Amino acid sequence: MIELAHLTRRYGDLVAVDDVSFSILRGEVVGLLGHNGAGKSTVMKMLTGYLEPTSGTIRIDDLVIGRDTRAIQARIGYLPENCPVWPDMTVMDFLSYQAALHGVPETQRGKAIAGAVRRTALKEKATATIQTLSRGYRQRVGVAQAILHAPDIVILDEPTNGLDPTQILQMRGLIRELAEHATVIVSTHILQEVQAVCERVVIMRAGRKVIDARIDALQRGARLLVTIDRDEAEARPVLEGVPGVTRVAVDGRAAGQWRYALDAADDAAPMVGAAVHRAGFALHALSPERRDLETVFAEVDRGPSEELRHAA
Repeated sequence: MIELAHLTRRYGDLVAVDDVSFSILRGEVVGLLGHNGAGKSTVMKMLTGYLEPTSGTIRIDDLVIGRDTRAIQARIGYLPENCPVWPDMTVMDFLSYQAALHGVPETQRGKAIAGAVRRTALKEKATATIQTLSRGYRQRVGVAQAILHAPDIVILDEPTNGLDPTQILQMRGLIRELAEHATVIVSTHILQEVQAVCERVVIMRAGRKVIDARIDALQRGARLLVTIDRDEAEARPVLEGVPGVTRVAVDGRAAGQWRYALDAADDAAPMVGAAVHRAGFALHALSPERRDLETVFAEVDRGPSEELRHAA
């Protein structure tokens, strides 16, 4: 298990990461999501031992960053946001060099390199020099070096950076494959990538953790959206009188129609419709709110509700 406790990193007066705590179970695929500058990469660098925390602890099973940094790094495959590569080396030479750095026995290097090349679809570029590769192919070389030594923790910082749509789909498939044998952490600011491959998300904002929840839990909305022809003064008493409705908020207005967001379970919809009909209102629309990660992320930007903070 990976456990981060009260992790903080300061650069002078700048607090890049502010008292962040969360844990990751073996075999989970977790997305670390946030805008550029939210502190994601700083967390990744501390987790991999490349950056020392100002305060707080990082524990992986019985190992602790600081005391056991080298042993932890041996268990991790890491793709930094800007992966350092040697442009004059060929892909095969670079991977052979990285395999040696990772401590892969010489007798097993050929098999390890071949496996990494196959899984990252680099075969046609294996003998090319890195300086001739596109940004997308260089990104794949970075992923290949991260998985050479079959690590049980794989950390990918912006893994789809520079990839075309086909390569993005291949990368998603690789992440799912890696998750069969390893714990995977994907750091990104791209909502679709987290939604496509992760089962859980940790959202950061201005250096702080604001949400830690399973994606399916975040997507389960508990609101009904109803559009009628009456303003709040007339509509609120009727809607608040429906059993199971705990809150009514105006959600929009256009062309003589008002949309209200009701905190209520989906099965309250028939009672809401009946109440609107009894009151003599014109009902234009009634549906459960469709929630996706984009909706949640927008709510975080506005300031997460208590419900979001404790979603799990």
